Amino acid sequence: MVDRIWAGLYPEGVSQEISFDKYKSVLDIFEHACRRYADRPAFTNMGFTVTYGQLDKLSADFASYLQNHTSLKRGDRIALQMPNLIQYPIALFGAIRAGLIIVNTNPLYTAREMEHQFNDAGCKALVALANFGDLIEEVVPRTGIKHVIITQVADMQPPLKRALMNFVIKRIKKMVPSFSIPGAVPFNRALSMGAKTPYDQDSRPQLDDVAVLQYTGGTTGVAKGAMLTHKNLVANMSQMDFVMRSLRPGQEIAITPLPLYHIFSFTVNCLGMMSHGANIVLITNPRDIPGFVKELGKHRFTTFTGLNTLFVALMNNPDFQKLDFSTLKLTIAGGMAMQKSVADKWEQMTGNKIAEGFGMTETSPVVCVNPPYAIQVGTIGIPVPGTDIKIVDENENELPIGQSGELCVKGPQVMKGYWQREEATKDAMTKDGEWLKTGDVALVQEDGFLRIVDRKKDMILVSGFNVYPNEVEEVACTHPGVLECAAVGIPDEKSGEAVKLFVVKRDPNLTEEQVLAHCREGLTGYKVPKVVAFRTDLPKTNVGKILRRELRGQ
Repeated sequence: MVDRIWAGLYPEGVSQEISFDKYKSVLDIFEHACRRYADRPAFTNMGFTVTYGQLDKLSADFASYLQNHTSLKRGDRIALQMPNLIQYPIALFGAIRAGLIIVNTNPLYTAREMEHQFNDAGCKALVALANFGDLIEEVVPRTGIKHVIITQVADMQPPLKRALMNFVIKRIKKMVPSFSIPGAVPFNRALSMGAKTPYDQDSRPQLDDVAVLQYTGGTTGVAKGAMLTHKNLVANMSQMDFVMRSLRPGQEIAITPLPLYHIFSFTVNCLGMMSHGANIVLITNPRDIPGFVKELGKHRFTTFTGLNTLFVALMNNPDFQKLDFSTLKLTIAGGMAMQKSVADKWEQMTGNKIAEGFGMTETSPVVCVNPPYAIQVGTIGIPVPGTDIKIVDENENELPIGQSGELCVKGPQVMKGYWQREEATKDAMTKDGEWLKTGDVALVQEDGFLRIVDRKKDMILVSGFNVYPNEVEEVACTHPGVLECAAVGIPDEKSGEAVKLFVVKRDPNLTEEQVLAHCREGLTGYKVPKVVAFRTDLPKTNVGKILRRELRGQ
């Protein structure tokens, strides 16, 4: 029955089947976009723009460098470690053209995290930002990396601006440490060397080839590399088309604050928006909210991707409220639960509803999303075409509509498995090996829309009753004095666990009793926090997702 409901929610003409007849790889889609939109802006960053035609040439030069001036072979792994800079898509598509597998790496990783990822993936090359050169110098000798390519923030800027910006960043702001990496090649020199020889197209990837090793904690355990094939990524780009069908080819301006090395921004922005010929505006440091807002004022942007904490920070900036939102027609949220109060305020301020979705690294990432023409705030929408979902109990028995349980997924976007971890791959799947277990508790509403209740591991058990942090946070954040908050479980002698709420104040005069009184009005007794702790900020991931596990540790 629910399948028929979902079918009725897709726009007329949208197929529920995903065809791979047209494109055989991410590279096919990229090259098609470069031909069709050659004169259109592709990526913009810090006032500089490259067209699709220029991106085509630059990525081909980088591919030629990798093929002709390194020992890298088809299928070798290359790590990309930088924030949102135009160098990223050049390196990304160049490496794919050279037949390499991408290993996206967070530039804020510690030396330990870098070493683990580089060795686990068997990386043989690294493209990284000079700002992290001291850590790279420390880590590379303990890995199998043979080739290091170093870029500076302003490397793609015109010569005079490049020299000035890089000088200021290094000498005045002291943001580039001293380091010495034997044999390291500057990014621009690599491009110049590669430009002298055409790249060999015999390295073209195929559908079943691994395109990316995307590292994640997964549903359990240590960071693992999810093997995302070209088929996975091409499928997910096609699946998102039913959300992006309102986009005008070659005409959109897509604000991209989330880092491209994160799977959400990687697929939705770098690949998905690229396939539509959009001008992708890269925000290098979205934590600098005043600078971010100033950049927004320079563009008549039409699409915006973000997550709950970012929307909160932006709307709390008085200059953001003065921006012109008349051209904004698509806002997509993911990465963490979207609070209704935040979504409502965004709509009130911008005139645009947030289309919340759900995904995970292992699903490339999009599983469900709210169709822009039928948004239900508080839900994650419906499965994207070609995706099967089911809700199961602890024994993997499928549950009916309206009952909550673990969300399981099957579809062409589901990963090939975890890199060199057969047991972990098996553990992530149902017993029959057919469905990916997400680790999220969800339910299907009568109308077919899905709602995430919470992460299984974040659930708090109070006197035998399940308490989901999302629900507590949703209620607490409706208090006008609360800027943001996070709920975790703490040991309690009487009830086993109790709810502790960490709060960042909007109103400096806010008291614990005021928070508790507000929660009592909207929550059943056992769900009301036992303790309220005020913080100046909350620990977050690189993309702004609140780290409950760190709060539990406190």
